[in-house]
Amino acid sequence: MYVIGTAGHVDHGKSTLVHAMTGIDPDRLEEEKRRGMTIDLGFAWLTLPSGREVSIVDVPGHERFIKNMLAGVGGIDLALLVVAADESVMPQTREHLAILDLLGVSRGLVVVTKKDLVDDDLLGLVQLEVEDVLKGTSLEASIILSVSATTGEGLPELLTAIDGALDVTEQRRDLGRPRLPVDRAFTISGFGTVVTGTLVDGSLEVGQEVEIVPSGRRSRIRGLQSHRKKLEAASPGSRVAVNLTGIATDEVLRGEVVTTPGWLRATQAVDARLRLLHDAPHGIRHNYPLTFHAFAAETPAKVRLLDCDVLEPGGEAWAQIWLEHPVALARGDRFVVRSPDATLGGGTVVEVDAKRHRRNHAPTIERLERLSLGSPTAQLLTALESREPADARSLAQRANVSEAEAVALARQAVEEGSVIALDDELGPATQLYTTAGWARLSAKARQALGAYHEQHPLRTGMTREELRSRLGLKGAVAHLALSALASGGTIVDESGTLRLPEHEVGVSAEQQHRMDEYVRALAAEPFRTEQPSVSPERLALLVDGITINENHRFPLQFVFF
Repeated sequence: MYVIGTAGHVDHGKSTLVHAMTGIDPDRLEEEKRRGMTIDLGFAWLTLPSGREVSIVDVPGHERFIKNMLAGVGGIDLALLVVAADESVMPQTREHLAILDLLGVSRGLVVVTKKDLVDDDLLGLVQLEVEDVLKGTSLEASIILSVSATTGEGLPELLTAIDGALDVTEQRRDLGRPRLPVDRAFTISGFGTVVTGTLVDGSLEVGQEVEIVPSGRRSRIRGLQSHRKKLEAASPGSRVAVNLTGIATDEVLRGEVVTTPGWLRATQAVDARLRLLHDAPHGIRHNYPLTFHAFAAETPAKVRLLDCDVLEPGGEAWAQIWLEHPVALARGDRFVVRSPDATLGGGTVVEVDAKRHRRNHAPTIERLERLSLGSPTAQLLTALESREPADARSLAQRANVSEAEAVALARQAVEEGSVIALDDELGPATQLYTTAGWARLSAKARQALGAYHEQHPLRTGMTREELRSRLGLKGAVAHLALSALASGGTIVDESGTLRLPEHEVGVSAEQQHRMDEYVRALAAEPFRTEQPSVSPERLALLVDGITINENHRFPLQFVFF
């Protein structure tokens, strides 16, 4: 299934074109019909000459409704950039084109509408101007067609061209992690809450439990529809209406995401490659406030520039974007940033739930570069470096690959020696370290035990719980990591007491003399009122039945009377 999205200036005939192609009026609001202007998203569908069924998202063209336009174009596969022949390229033509370019929409057609209102000479000039404005954008090589929605001229050729463009458009990937960014929520009498959106990254099924992110509310899918047809399952790339049980309409907001429970978390900080438009009205400085748009979500944000102080129009930079409200995002998602009255730029999310970085920090910039440009294995390693240990399941989300792909990449990295697995059978839940990360943990464990031995030379070693705490390990990871450190020879585990392999308990000659005197005194008068004293550590040695003289161990044999 594919989704087509319109784009273009207000009153250039987008909705009229959709109506002419599909027989469906995408303007659903009473105010839209009264004013003859699209205000919010409209939806339609059609069957192409090939028999392929596609969805259409019709967006508003007025500058005041750009945020509604952005809510609709995030999940499209093919763009129809609409330009009226009697007005040619206008401000929102350029802004919508820039947004499509920022979102990486590389498949599109330019449709010059209202050809019946101009002569051939003017039509030719409009096409030349369109060709000029497309240069340097993701739609530069797009076919330009002229149509009249009123007379129907050019519509058959347009439908054939759409079919041809979709023939070379890849289907959406199924990563096993469905995300439905909500662009509309409403109530149907007798059914309850229905939400709509374009499904990405996975499939949804009737009866499936779902979570609404970021609210965290749980629900179950009562029914699915696409193009008013009931479905048992919806695949990636579909425009879907989802009937949810046990949740009120006002509990689901535009921009939230319907997904399977447990894997997707909303974030308030993302690392990103940010690009400003060449014709942006101004540059941005460090900590610049703006509005962040991704899929149907919108929130105020601040941009922390990581490798420069000022980003000028046409420039690119590494940035950390702090969001005022949490947004459900995945690595690789595209976004757009705007000032109150203009689109400034956009980019690609490289890492979600990002930690605060030092500015102009070369290792941070190098890591972001690797995460952005490296091979899938390198990207997995970089994602693991940012927060280890981690299992393959969580790495799948960070690297935006399927769980099966993450396991395969992790297995390959283990074989290459760049990753350490804390389990012989590598699966989605196996805890992983990078080789460098494991070396750091091992060094930290040796340092902690070495300091302990120096502070308590007469003690055999440290408890597992104390070393776990000093290493900052939690839960099941602690048991696995400590066991792996012991099996690898980094530490020695003697019935839950941990020590360095080279550590031996030792006492000086004077200490040994005092211990011997203590033992002799107890043997001579075990029930004296005033007992002789010895330090707790030396007493522990005696209770263990061990005494050490210099570097030699031998059992202590004595009898209490």
